[in-house]
Formats: sequence, structure tokens, C-alpha cells
Amino acid sequence: MKGNKTPRSYSILNGHVLPADIIIFLMPWYLYHALKQLFPSGRFFSFFSCVSIIGVTLGVMVLLIVQSVMNGFGHEIRKKVADFNGDVRIMNGGIMYNWKEVRDDLESNPAVKAMAPYAGGVLMLQHRRIPAFPIVKGVDILTEGDVVPMRDYLQSGKLEDLDDDGIFLSIGLAQSIGAYEGSRVEVYTPLMLERMQRDEILLPRELTVRGIYKTGYGTYDTNTIVVTLRLMQELWSLGNGVHGISVKLDEGVDVDTFTANLNKELVDSPARAVSWIETNRDLLFILQLEKTVMFFIIIFIIIVASFSIAIALTMSVVRKTREIGLLVAMGARPSKVAVGFMTQGVVIGLVGAILGVGGALVALHFRNDVVRALAKITESEAAFLRFYQFADIPVYYLISDFVLVVVFTIILTTLAGLIPALKAGRLKPADALRSE
Repeated sequence: MKGNKTPRSYSILNGHVLPADIIIFLMPWYLYHALKQLFPSGRFFSFFSCVSIIGVTLGVMVLLIVQSVMNGFGHEIRKKVADFNGDVRIMNGGIMYNWKEVRDDLESNPAVKAMAPYAGGVLMLQHRRIPAFPIVKGVDILTEGDVVPMRDYLQSGKLEDLDDDGIFLSIGLAQSIGAYEGSRVEVYTPLMLERMQRDEILLPRELTVRGIYKTGYGTYDTNTIVVTLRLMQELWSLGNGVHGISVKLDEGVDVDTFTANLNKELVDSPARAVSWIETNRDLLFILQLEKTVMFFIIIFIIIVASFSIAIALTMSVVRKTREIGLLVAMGARPSKVAVGFMTQGVVIGLVGAILGVGGALVALHFRNDVVRALAKITESEAAFLRFYQFADIPVYYLISDFVLVVVFTIILTTLAGLIPALKAGRLKPADALRSE
């Protein structure tokens, strides 16, 4: 067996050489030998190949599923927070009475797509003697739709239906107090306490539910309401003031850079720009930390699979000691013998990675069906929404994660085949042939 080519054995069909035979003929003998070990004649996989590939496949699947789901949580939180509150908020820590001047100054900024004033706080709401203490947001109907896609969130009602005697309820809040479109609710403001201290009585404001909205993010869907800006100013005695301005940026504009530049322009003003990233920095950090920790923990699945590959290949070297000695005695270089065994680790890693990627994509496609079934069996639907804030499991695919996992897997499995490959390459023909 001199040279690097396999013996010239062909399968002839109608006078033509089959493509597979051409590939085998051109393939170096040590690669052919490695593939024959993994895929013996008459069988699609050897038992060793099957077990090793399954181990790698499961590791890659779990790793990609966790990475994609964690990416999904982070991406959806970013999207929901930015959509509901705007990319940037301009505030001064109190009531802004000069908000129109600030808005006019920003209109000439090419990075700004839309702006809308807002006012927010907490009040008491009651329906059929069922109390709630939701977060309230007062919005300008004329400009809010350009910043927040409220029309997309509405399950019933129209944005134009909201007036000074109306209110929008989040779907979770509406269900908890038994309200629906057309219901009458009573609103109690903090001003009632101030009036009581002056021996005055301020009656609750009765409002009509004009619509129900659902953002898909539990924090906003369980305990928030939306009213007009004029009504919020009246309930909180703000006069013509607001609590801030929501700013929506054009696509592609870096939020942090825009916020930093805007704060330089506002250095002589009590107002300050805050990006949604800064507002939720702790939450985003925790999500990234969880993703990193999960990657570190789950990568050990692939490491364990690599050890099993190394053990199996080492046992193969021990079993085939005489065969290896015969190959070297016939002129095969020890380095080529070593490459042949290391190639088995590469092939196992490559096939396992491909199957793992495919399996992860299939599992992620049916993720919500599986989770709903499990939640229904364990009766934990409410707990899932409460702790994870999403009705469905979000997923966001990053090509970098897939490339990193596949490359890391192939490197590990290649290293797993390196140790038995070195052992095989160091065998002396005479010692190998005398082996029992």
C-alpha cells in the first residue's frame, strides 16, 4: 500500500465509472480508512459512530436552544421597552414646563423620527369594588402613535376613541378587575390626600373603558393603563407641564451615541436624556450574564461527549494494533495513520454539529407547543407568565452563536481524536505485529 491513493477498484454501470468510485479513487488512503471505520460496509453507522454523534448532537442542540432563547428574551425586552416608552426619554426629575421649547429644538435633529410628551405615575382604580393600583401613562393622542405602536397593541377599541373621559386598560388588568370595553371605572388620585389635609373633598373620577391593549410583555400587560395627557395633567394637577418627552429614533441610529450627544447639548439645562438601555441596564446585564453562564455550563455536555470519543478511539487503536502495524510495515507513514484516527474525531464533530443545528431549529420551531403542553399538564401557565413576563417563548437567532458553537464543537472533537491518533502514530511495526 504505497502512495496516498486507494486501490483501483471500480464499479462499472453501463460502461461508466460511478461518481462515488471516482471520489474513492481520488481520496487519500488514510481518509478512506477513517471513513470505513466510522461507516463500515453494509451498515450506515457503526455503534461507536452512532453513540458519539448522538452525544455531540444533543450537546449542540441544547447549547443552541439555550443561546437562542436567551437572545430572544433580551431582544423582546429591548423591543417591548423601546416600543412602549420610546428609544430615548428627556426628563428633568420633576415637572417639565418648558417641554415645548425642548421639543422644538429637537425637531431639526435628523436622527429624530418622532417625539411625544407624556406624564406618568401611580393611582388607584376600582371596578365593581375591586381595587387595583396600576401605573398610568398620559399620552398626547396626536403624537403618541408616531412613537408608540399603540394601534398594533389594541385588542379592542381605537386610538382615536380615547378622550378625556376614557381609559385604555392592559389586558391583564382588565381581566383581574373584570372590566371590558364600555365598562365604567373609578379613578382615585394622590391629590385627594392633599385636599383632605385642607379639609376639602375631591370625588373620584369616573371613566369609560375605551379599549383593551396587549403588548405581549407581562410587565406592561398586567398593571398599566393609558389616558390622555390632558386628563393626566388634571388628575395630578400638572397644569401645562409633563414628566418628559419620548423620542423615537430613525433606524440604524445608535441610541447610546445619540443620548450622549444630546446630553452635551442639554448641559446648561436641567433636562437630561436617558436611553432605554440605561433605564434597563441592570436587567440587560442579568440576561447577558445568564446567557454566558448557561453557555459555560452546557458546553460541558460537548466536553463529556468529546471524552467519550477519545475513549472509544483509544480502544479502537488498542483493538487494531496489529492492523496499524501492518499498514506501517507496508509503507504507510505514521503521521498518515495518526491523521486517519484524528479525522474520525473531525467527522464525528462535523456530522454531530450539522445534526445538532438542524435539531435545534426544529425544536425551537415547536417550542411554544411543547411549553404550552407541559404548562397545561403541570398547571403552571400563570407562573410562567408571572416570572418570565412573556406569553410565548421568544427566540432570536444570531449567526455568530451558531458559528461559535459549530467551530468550538469541531475543535473539541478534533482534540478528542488527537490523543489516540498520537498513540497510533507512535506504534512501531515490529511491536504492533507481535501484539496479541
